[in-house]
Amino acid sequence: MRLRLPRPRSLAGQLFAMQVVLVAAVVAGCVVFAYVTDRAQAEETARRQSTAAATAVAASPAVVAAAQAAGHTSPTARLQPYAEAVRRDAGVSYVVVMAPDGTRWTHPEPEQIGHTYLGHIDRAVRGETFSETHKGVLGLSVRTVAPVFDDREQAGEPGRRRVIALVSSGITVERISQQVREQVTALLGTAGAALVLGGAGTYVINARLRRSTKGMNATELSRMHDYHEAALHAVREGLVMLDGQRRIALINDGARELLGLCGVDVVGCSAAELGLPAPLTGALLSAEPRVDELHLTDERVLVLNTRPVVGGERRGTVVTLRDRTELQALSGELNSERGFTEALRSQAHEAANRLHTVVSLIELGRVDEAVGFATAELELAQALTDRVVTAVGEPVLAALLLGKAAQANERGVELVLTEDSRIDDGVLPVSPPARDLVTILGNLIDNAVEAAGLPEGGRSGRVTVTALAGGGGELLIRVGDSGPGVRPEDRADVLDRGWSTRGPGRGLGLALVQQAVRRASGTLTIAESPLGGAEFTVRLPLDVAAPERITAEVGA
Repeated sequence: MRLRLPRPRSLAGQLFAMQVVLVAAVVAGCVVFAYVTDRAQAEETARRQSTAAATAVAASPAVVAAAQAAGHTSPTARLQPYAEAVRRDAGVSYVVVMAPDGTRWTHPEPEQIGHTYLGHIDRAVRGETFSETHKGVLGLSVRTVAPVFDDREQAGEPGRRRVIALVSSGITVERISQQVREQVTALLGTAGAALVLGGAGTYVINARLRRSTKGMNATELSRMHDYHEAALHAVREGLVMLDGQRRIALINDGARELLGLCGVDVVGCSAAELGLPAPLTGALLSAEPRVDELHLTDERVLVLNTRPVVGGERRGTVVTLRDRTELQALSGELNSERGFTEALRSQAHEAANRLHTVVSLIELGRVDEAVGFATAELELAQALTDRVVTAVGEPVLAALLLGKAAQANERGVELVLTEDSRIDDGVLPVSPPARDLVTILGNLIDNAVEAAGLPEGGRSGRVTVTALAGGGGELLIRVGDSGPGVRPEDRADVLDRGWSTRGPGRGLGLALVQQAVRRASGTLTIAESPLGGAEFTVRLPLDVAAPERITAEVGA
């Protein structure tokens, strides 16, 4: 049986323990500092207090008079009550009046009167007031000894006064310690309350931290961060995280590439400041979730999904981006191939019908009519093929035009290649690539055929295509139709993704055309066609070395 090691304490628990220890250490340090400071202050206060009492007693006229009469009568009877009264009023432990030789005249303990004072008196005998800490009858004390001067001048020594007695006043260290203990008791109560409050505040803060970190420890958080970073850089799909103010909180390498933001520090920037197309910016700023929306940038077709991050409050939005550029191009080519297949199937069906007609005419003995019927159909089909092949030497575009002509014919729309069309083989350079030309021309023809196929006053549909390369170093593609046209007020929006007159789920073809034109550094204009419908004109430079930023122009 494998032993399961205990799970390390969570990060919040570790921080809580560390903070409690830190708060306790700070409080203990403050208590020790306060105790030492209070002790020193108490001793200094006791020294000042004893000095004040000793000097006051030494200067008292009653004490001076009693000391002067000490040679005739004992001063104890006069000085003992006075010294005790001063001791009680001054708040000191004792007041001792003594002779210059140290014999006590007063003492709080009467049995000590007449005995020798325990302590130093030499400096006081010389007329100096001093303080010291010394052990006496009452124990260790902070004391001050002051001289009592005779107020009578000495014969032969004018100005010099004789020391006739000494006064010692002191406060025992035990009494000082008792005062400090009382202060420390109050200080410990305050420190305990501070420790409790600090611990409670730390607990509240760490409880919130525990909820935010999901109870994980530092190792788990570090591992999750490493996995998070590895996953962000490993996925090819784009991932963008927006905060509640729609600022970029996180963006991975895939999103930078898809949005064209490589080498730009956009973290902290608002989504509205990224310079993205308006529909894509609106989707990023929207509060509503988006599911598999198609959006176009200058070079890519993106599938966008957004989902709000909700945790008690709106914290932001998670955006995922997938590149559908290649898939969209392949889908367009597949649709074209399907169209060609349907056209071939339809033509095969028509050819079978015509063949049956020719065979039936021959069986009826009407050979001349059969030859005339077959020749007319062959000349009609061959004339269109000859016209396209002669005018357009580029095989990709020629095949596209023939296929689109067959599709248009099936829908009852006549597709006409104008007389001034001319593209020789080898004229078109590598840029723009053939795929972009197929996207541009194919979508413009599809849009024109659909528009011309709409019932409009009983008119038959007609689409004209002009393809001219070489003049002025540019490729000209113009597609006009006999449909209802585009209203002038709609021409500024017709190239946006999703704009269509044929219901939802449409409106991507012209947006793809605009994207391809921009990639090729070209221009796209919209005007009214001579046939009564819309006319789209694309001009692409033939000497483009690298794609640049293009602006689509909307003609009048």
